[in-house]
Amino acid sequence: MNRTYDAIAVGGGLAGLTAAAYLCRGGHRTLLLEKNRKTGGLVNTFQYRGFAFDAGIRAFEDSGILFPMLKNLGIEMLLVKNPVSIIFENRRVLLTSRESLNDYADALTDLFPENAADIAKIAAEIEKVMDYMDVLYGIDNPLFMENPKPEYLMKTLLPWLLRYQVNIRKASRLNEPIQTYLRRFTDNTALIDMITQHFFKDTPSFFALSYFGLYLDYRYPQGGTGTLAEKVSDYIRTHGGEILTETAVTRVDVEAHELTANGEIYHYQKLVWAADQQTLYQIAEHADTSAEKQRALAEQSEGGDSILTVFMGVDCDKPYFEDRCGAHAFYTPIPEGLSSLPDWRKAAEKGEDTLWQWLEEFLRCTTYEISCPSLRDITLAPDGQTGVIVSTLMDYRLVKHFAEAGKYEPFKQFCTDKILNALESLLPELRQNQLFSMCSTPMTIERETGNKQGAITGWAFTGAMPAENRFQKIANSVNTPLKDVVQCGQWTFSPSGLPVSILTGKLAADAVHKQLKGKTT
Repeated sequence: MNRTYDAIAVGGGLAGLTAAAYLCRGGHRTLLLEKNRKTGGLVNTFQYRGFAFDAGIRAFEDSGILFPMLKNLGIEMLLVKNPVSIIFENRRVLLTSRESLNDYADALTDLFPENAADIAKIAAEIEKVMDYMDVLYGIDNPLFMENPKPEYLMKTLLPWLLRYQVNIRKASRLNEPIQTYLRRFTDNTALIDMITQHFFKDTPSFFALSYFGLYLDYRYPQGGTGTLAEKVSDYIRTHGGEILTETAVTRVDVEAHELTANGEIYHYQKLVWAADQQTLYQIAEHADTSAEKQRALAEQSEGGDSILTVFMGVDCDKPYFEDRCGAHAFYTPIPEGLSSLPDWRKAAEKGEDTLWQWLEEFLRCTTYEISCPSLRDITLAPDGQTGVIVSTLMDYRLVKHFAEAGKYEPFKQFCTDKILNALESLLPELRQNQLFSMCSTPMTIERETGNKQGAITGWAFTGAMPAENRFQKIANSVNTPLKDVVQCGQWTFSPSGLPVSILTGKLAADAVHKQLKGKTT
């Protein structure tokens, strides 16, 4: 077997898949290595007892990137609108247009009438960010365009680039953590919690406030979110690329341009690393001293927030959920907010009973993301039944604490039970009609993906970050101090998400293509 390639991509999430697809398109002999049994990473759908569940991302936002990539590669997918609801107690706001921002502000005002003026100011900030977004994602990203006509360049692209430069500078000023930023407008911590507690800790203000606009952009693919990974994988295979799954890379020799995976040695001219960044620097051999700083930074930096998820099969038909939460919702059961709770470690210091009590209160106050795949594609659940996915942000270290105390399984059972309690007022028939449930924790995500601390969007926003975080510099984010190694994916640029993973995958492929083309001409 010839194990010599122009390019090898390591990591079969959407970043690695995108990079490999474009390298194949460029005519390069390309191999993709993925340690799991299938590609997709956090973009995957699994089947259980006739139900389909999305194990990672629940829906896609285009952001001027996803659709152009699919069109550029000639990949056909049916994607439907994915309406999002925001629910506070019994107040449901269905986001259908920019005007829904008024309904959102009204719902918050119902909860906090004494803060009506503060809420109006915050809504104005959200609207301002939505205006920035309209410009930033106002056209298909030019990176995915080939041979545009001169008329398009002069009348569309050039004016957009000028507006883009102005608005990206404005957006970059909103880099303050969202909780801190909102304190400029209100001193009501419970109100701030209602707006922010389903965001990651210290999420930059622009990224957080932009979500209202992104929710309006959400789409859902027929067959589940994993369909996207399957389609791109098929593209790679049909365009001359190779994909090896269940193949973990354990060594990279930078000088020899070779890597070891499952005991076999593979040779490359260029390496695209789309997996956990810390792992790369742990297994890299013969790297020069310039890589040591990045190695140390990756080791000491924290992974971002993770989630705990309960997957349920429910013997209730789809209209029951459509009437109460819709296909995709963010639900906060009570308005007290998580700021009313101490840090879990303080509770742990007082003993195990206190920590269990803290966890119960956390699950009562937190915000839940609820997704019902079959409300967007009826084939994803048996007739008359519905698959329900319920998630909340969860500290990896908290789960690890219970696991090290030998309480991992009781922890999962406890969380499942208390989550059903929290959903009682919204979905009163959920518990009695539950057919089965499965609980996934941050430790599950770490085990299945290799992501440090089960992170789902790369690096934590707190402390030093071994990744680029300036939108103006995103093209440089794929560079590494390792010879002939580029990177892409959620560990490459922050804040991250599906569009950024695709974009950095394309940037990495373009960089490799340019270098390989230069060698052959």
